[in-house]
Amino acid sequence: MYLITNIIGLVVFLAIGFVFSKDKKSIHWKSIGIMVVVNLLLAWFLTGSQAGRDIISGAATGFDWLVQVSYTGIAFALPSWVHVKQMDFVTSALLPILMIVPLFDILTYIGVLPFIIKWIGKGLSFITGQPKFESFFAVEMMFLGNTEALAVSSIQLKEMSAKRNLTLAMMSMSCVTASIIGAYIQMMPGQYILTAIPINIINAIIVTSMLNPVDVPAEEDTIAKIKGQGEGKKEPFFSFLGDSILGAGRLILIITANVIAFVALAALIDKVLQLANPWLTLEHILGVIMYPFAWLLGLNSHDSFQMAQYMGTKLVTNEFVVMGKVTGSINSFAPHFKAVLTVFITSFANFSTVGMIIGCFKGIVDREKNDLISKNVGYMLLSGVLVSLLSAAFVGLFVW
Repeated sequence: MYLITNIIGLVVFLAIGFVFSKDKKSIHWKSIGIMVVVNLLLAWFLTGSQAGRDIISGAATGFDWLVQVSYTGIAFALPSWVHVKQMDFVTSALLPILMIVPLFDILTYIGVLPFIIKWIGKGLSFITGQPKFESFFAVEMMFLGNTEALAVSSIQLKEMSAKRNLTLAMMSMSCVTASIIGAYIQMMPGQYILTAIPINIINAIIVTSMLNPVDVPAEEDTIAKIKGQGEGKKEPFFSFLGDSILGAGRLILIITANVIAFVALAALIDKVLQLANPWLTLEHILGVIMYPFAWLLGLNSHDSFQMAQYMGTKLVTNEFVVMGKVTGSINSFAPHFKAVLTVFITSFANFSTVGMIIGCFKGIVDREKNDLISKNVGYMLLSGVLVSLLSAAFVGLFVW
């Protein structure tokens, strides 16, 4: 019964992409079909096969090891924050970013990440039949994050059409940053966090290929040089490393400020709503709105309402707010509920991300291209939500 509902939900989420398509006649159904099959196989392999589970478990262990190593540095400076019975959110999840972000930046500096991104992107383009840069960008986001990927691809964005820029803006709603996966894994089941990331990449291409299909002529299907390549000598390593560490510090402050502000504002809204009715809270209202989508993920009525509240909260705040709410109880959830919830919240798809993306494009492309993106905020949000729903539905098929 619930498996059938999950399958129906997968079909419904794909149908929503078709219904809201800007150009239904230009959708390349063969490519969409290939990507759906790839994601089905990927979801099965990573959750339903022993080899896939071993790979994910090994990766999760690796990220956890990085976090544990980072605690050495934290303990040196702030021993009273680490050597305690229960570490707080900032210490356990965010401060490790001070080591992990520079590590990924170093891999970029020495050329390891650009090499991996280039060849995975080319392979993805070959398999899916999608334009080279869109595939390249999807992989780039997985490692660098949305605004970072846009920044280093500024040359390409200026050369591309406004419609293709809109595709990238929509795709940017569905990524995470590899350097904060360690923070996620400290709060949620690591195997599902890591499963969600590659599935999100392909779903971002599926959704944008339906919502905003674009035909790219062969002569335009190229990848421009990444910003910084071939532009003279590299910045001195230790100067680069210092900037990276400062950037990591700013990221921690930004996340902390957002979490504090959103949680406090949500509490304020709840207090105001409860003046009218004690039952009224932001989570309850969002739960009612999102309930049908949660139910289509194959959950029972009680879990559907709870899932819907988490979904709504994530969209109006961010993934860290939801993680903070469930981190102490997630392991007591039913396997299917645990899987679909973790996968759904593993992305940057929320209202605040829209502003970040528009601001980033504004600093790179001309006014005409930026105006088109600004006029399609609804499509950006729809893209992010659909990718999260599809990823949760794909993984949910194989976890019960």
